[in-house]
Amino acid sequence: MGMVDFIDIGKRYGNTTALELINLSVERGEFLTLLGPSGSGKTTLLNLIAGLIKPTTGKLLIDGKDTANLSPGERGLGMVFQNYALMPHMTVFENIAFPLRVRRVAEKDIKRRVREVLDLVRLSNVEQRKPKELSGGQQQRVSLARCIVYCPSLILMDEPLGALDKKLREQMQFEIKQLHADLGITMVNVTHDQEEALTLSDRIVLMNNGAIEQIGTPSELYFSPRTVFAADFIGQGNFFDARMISAADDHFEVETAGLRLRCAGARRPGKAGDALTVLVRPENFVLRAADAARVAPAENCLRADVVDHLILGGTVKHRVRLAGSKEITVQQSNHPGTRLYGKGESVQVCFLPESAIALQPSDKG
Repeated sequence: MGMVDFIDIGKRYGNTTALELINLSVERGEFLTLLGPSGSGKTTLLNLIAGLIKPTTGKLLIDGKDTANLSPGERGLGMVFQNYALMPHMTVFENIAFPLRVRRVAEKDIKRRVREVLDLVRLSNVEQRKPKELSGGQQQRVSLARCIVYCPSLILMDEPLGALDKKLREQMQFEIKQLHADLGITMVNVTHDQEEALTLSDRIVLMNNGAIEQIGTPSELYFSPRTVFAADFIGQGNFFDARMISAADDHFEVETAGLRLRCAGARRPGKAGDALTVLVRPENFVLRAADAARVAPAENCLRADVVDHLILGGTVKHRVRLAGSKEITVQQSNHPGTRLYGKGESVQVCFLPESAIALQPSDKG
């Protein structure tokens, strides 16, 4: 039994189904992210844990206890919000102390506990400031500190980094990850940001249309997606509608747009003659001059024309057009001496069979 257990949980609003039957266990001490697009059901799951809404069907357990008759305040959890929810008239110290005062903790214990938490989130030097005098990252750390000061067994976070700019968001990801490692508290995070999910999580629950699409570690979802939706939502992908031609023990061959490609991997949906979708991530392509020699005998090399390129600091992305007008993205490391190909230039894009991921067919082209 986990820290949180969803058992056949469903949620409906009239004739609208917000959640299909969900069975999910959140392990003690893990950082679990509920990831998905708007309307996928991730926030509904979080609100069920918090007790802000009740399930239509099924049972929800927290620490082994049925929550059917437990109010939000009786669930032993803390919440961190995107908008920080700090009290503007209170100092940092007073904001963090507030939940302890509500619980009638002795004043000497409040001072000790607040200063411990201030040290933990590295805010001891701003304890007498008001929220408006802090940066967005500092305000979010105050929000986290206020949450952990009363030692909840479970922390829920609803888009906690959504209001921060990119640089601050990345900095806070490292800080939250370190905080989780230091405290060992179970954390459930809701986000639509795949990079945040990949960075922070022990496991990711990918939601789609009120159902669980896939559960796994960040590596499992990125390198072994089970569906085209999962492959497309986690990271970037180039998708080829294909048909399986033949299969051997260590590889299989597919045909797509008149091209014959060699693929490897244990998972291969279907048999010879069946349709499938092949995924190749942008970083798994190698871009070469049109007349360059093939490096490995098993490489798949495709002729293409460059549409354009984008320089993104340490990486460069080329958009190329294959025969038949299909466009794909190729991503490379950018360093002094990296060759940039210009618009209209003929090239070849190559990938190893091990880089191809076979998926059940979809209409994504």
